[in-house]
Amino acid sequence: MIKHLSLKAYGKINLGLDVLGRRENGYHDVRMIMQTVGIFDRIDLLHKPAPGIQVETNLHYLPTNENNLVYKAARLLMDEFHITDGVTIRLRKFIPVAAGMAGGSSDAAAVLFGINKMFRLGLDTRELMERGVKIGADVPYCVLRGTALSEGIGEILTPLPPVPQCQVLIAKPSVSVSTRSVYENLHANELKPEQHPDIDRILEGIHRQDIYQIAENLGNILETVTIGTHPVIQEIKDQMLNLGAIGALMSGSGPTVFGLFTSPRAAQEAYEVFRYGDGARLARQVYLTNFFNQKENKS
Repeated sequence: MIKHLSLKAYGKINLGLDVLGRRENGYHDVRMIMQTVGIFDRIDLLHKPAPGIQVETNLHYLPTNENNLVYKAARLLMDEFHITDGVTIRLRKFIPVAAGMAGGSSDAAAVLFGINKMFRLGLDTRELMERGVKIGADVPYCVLRGTALSEGIGEILTPLPPVPQCQVLIAKPSVSVSTRSVYENLHANELKPEQHPDIDRILEGIHRQDIYQIAENLGNILETVTIGTHPVIQEIKDQMLNLGAIGALMSGSGPTVFGLFTSPRAAQEAYEVFRYGDGARLARQVYLTNFFNQKENKS
């Protein structure tokens, strides 16, 4: 029995996000290229002999009951395998919340990994992914991590070669976005063909290891909804491009924006503009990181 595990739950960005249609059950069929980045939440799992799940967080507004995905992840495995011992989950959030970076899903994925390891359940990555989709559509990808093509509702995943390394500037404005509202207001069938991102061109760039082809074809169909409501997203994109990014895009349903930089110096200067200069009026949270392609969650 492992008494204590320290885990990292990494955030993601979407290099491409297209919506193909809506199912009768309300879920959307998507085609996305997902990429892990080096921003992470920290999670400590502590075994306790008394039954029950206790969640502690560093953000007062996050739920600490079954409404938190980490609680749901622990409960899912502990119920399935009839675990009568308890666990304390200490969650320290650093990934922006409700920002299109799958922070909650990544936390859940890390807890699935941790509970599996702590109680020696013997589940492999594929088995954890199959259980993860019961918690959320992004959870299977967050178990897998790295670079991947995501299809279906997000649960059909094809691992891809790692994207060529570059600097990634991430900026989240102060606005809040409801993922459900964005999808409900997206009418993909009414959009022109050119409004849909060219996922195949991004895939080609990945296989060719051409970061410029990838950057030139970044696309997110959800921008057609979110930017109209929150024009600050476009302002951040434009600012990043003016500061030397080879491409900039909103991640997920937003409002987070990322820019790709091949020049570390330009990336650092852009970070300082958004952190301390004129760009600070646009973004509340700013990070400078890179792609993260390690598959296994190390404790």
